Amino acid sequence: MNWKKAAIKAALLCVFLVASAGCSAKTKEAANVPESSERVLVSEDGESTSISKESVDEIMLRLTTAQKAAQMVQGAVYSITEDDMKKYDYGSVLSTFGVPMEAREWREIILGLQKNALKSEAGIPYIFGNDAVHGVNTCAGTVIFPHNIGIGAANDEELTYQMGRAVADETRLVGVLWTFSPCVAAAEDPRWGRTYESYSTETELIKKMGSSFAKGLIDGGALPCAKHFLGDGNTIYGSGENSDGTYRLIDRGNAQLSEAKIQEQLDIYQAMIDSGVKTIMISHSSLNGVKMHENEKYITMLKEEMGFDGFIVSDWNSIHNISGGNLKEQTIAAVNAGIDMLMEDTSYEECRKYIVEGVENGNIPKERFEDAVRRIISVKMELGIFDDPMMENQNTYKDQVGSEEYRELARTLVEESLVLLKNEKEILPLKKGTRIFVTGPAADDVGAQCGGWTISWQGKTDEDNGGHKWVPEGKSILDGLKALVEEYELTLITDESQASQADVTLLCLGEKPYSEWEGDSEDISITGTMALAGNKKAIELADSLGLPTITLLVAGRNIMIQEYLDLWDAAVICYLPGSEGDGIANVLSGKKSFQGTLPMPYYSEISAIGTEEVLFPVGYGLQY
Repeated sequence: MNWKKAAIKAALLCVFLVASAGCSAKTKEAANVPESSERVLVSEDGESTSISKESVDEIMLRLTTAQKAAQMVQGAVYSITEDDMKKYDYGSVLSTFGVPMEAREWREIILGLQKNALKSEAGIPYIFGNDAVHGVNTCAGTVIFPHNIGIGAANDEELTYQMGRAVADETRLVGVLWTFSPCVAAAEDPRWGRTYESYSTETELIKKMGSSFAKGLIDGGALPCAKHFLGDGNTIYGSGENSDGTYRLIDRGNAQLSEAKIQEQLDIYQAMIDSGVKTIMISHSSLNGVKMHENEKYITMLKEEMGFDGFIVSDWNSIHNISGGNLKEQTIAAVNAGIDMLMEDTSYEECRKYIVEGVENGNIPKERFEDAVRRIISVKMELGIFDDPMMENQNTYKDQVGSEEYRELARTLVEESLVLLKNEKEILPLKKGTRIFVTGPAADDVGAQCGGWTISWQGKTDEDNGGHKWVPEGKSILDGLKALVEEYELTLITDESQASQADVTLLCLGEKPYSEWEGDSEDISITGTMALAGNKKAIELADSLGLPTITLLVAGRNIMIQEYLDLWDAAVICYLPGSEGDGIANVLSGKKSFQGTLPMPYYSEISAIGTEEVLFPVGYGLQY
């Protein structure tokens, strides 16, 4: 670990390891459980003894308005101390990105907060949330699965369910019980920076993959969160939100949808509800001009017409961008619109106070307030966190993160997600004894394979990480080829001066890692603004060699390649395969076969987006 990481870790840990000097050993009443709920005594050293049972009704009766309001806010882990939790007992805490701490370090922080929640006067266990959108991406050593767009290309319900089980298992090993996934957006414009978080443009495919993943999470003991309600993938280019000094091209923009199109999106969420999803996150975007965070009509529809009995959470600080002259007005408007928990990285305590004030002066109806808190506590009970708040009796399938079984699962999903776009003269699969010149910036870069939401919010290439793997345990495309050298009698050439000795060029191109609006781009060419820096040079080199060329595209969307496609004998879109990139080599060699199909239209040019003029249609994919 370098000194910078050590310093960051130390600073983060310091926030939570505040000494409790002078505390007596006297026991104090704290938590409880479901129907089956048990009231417990928690001593200052953290030991507990069950003494009675409480129902949700009983808990609601004993909590004060201030204590109930605390259940309705969620702060960031870097803002809330153990003393804060002991004093206020907030309903939830969410993690942040940038420091890949070990599982034991995360558990220490998470359970340290939990111990103090149980020592609080309210004594309600909190839930820790994480954006485990393709694995527990803030914890060192975990498996990073393909992003959703690749899962959509694989279109394998059973494997997607198993992925959900595996992710749930690793989240619980880390101490996390709530994951902000699956994302069930129907991305329509590849210029959107969150395209790779979408399974598909097709409603039925989204429903299948989203439901399978959610069921896997639930059966694995985690709490899924379907997001982002409603229409986040349908926003219009040029309508992006302009806030916090940031102008976005498309992200958080306005979706102009007909009633029929809205119903398609509602059907996706109905499938999530029917699958057992108990939390739903609201979209930053607007629907027909109304910000979703104040769209009472559709939030109420979830609860009153679609049978949703879980709770609704806002997205990161998003209520700050709805109507209202200040945060107080915005807090009241969001709660009255039907949002039950507010995700506020630093303003959570302000929001708690505004909720209390709103209830006391009648600006927030008592019925709305009580319903929000009841939903949150009920979900916690169903999750089982009242039964085992310190996670002492959890049964995980694995003893530690990063198991070979889960890596093999991820590798299989990689193999199934690859889409063969072109294969002239049957150049693929590679023949035994082939001499391969491997080139291009995506050939040996695990960070590029993983994309955004990997350790940090935006992710990072290995090159930008000083040449070190951004995910140390990850396998690159080149790693995978090296592992097959002996079995397939391959000769790998990476030295440009020896390229003429090769039989074929393997050209590995990709996009820079990005997330959300940072990935919005008007230029999504393979040599455009979001492309890896060496793409153009590598394309020119491959062309100058005159060898048969196989091109691999490592990207979070169907990037524009029409200008170069005729130069290549074969082309494969790999999407963002995650940490097990060696699965790509297995398919290239013929050890495994191509199975993936396009989950979204592949447009030939920007002007064709949204039309029927496509380079390759949804469902396209060649096979051996």
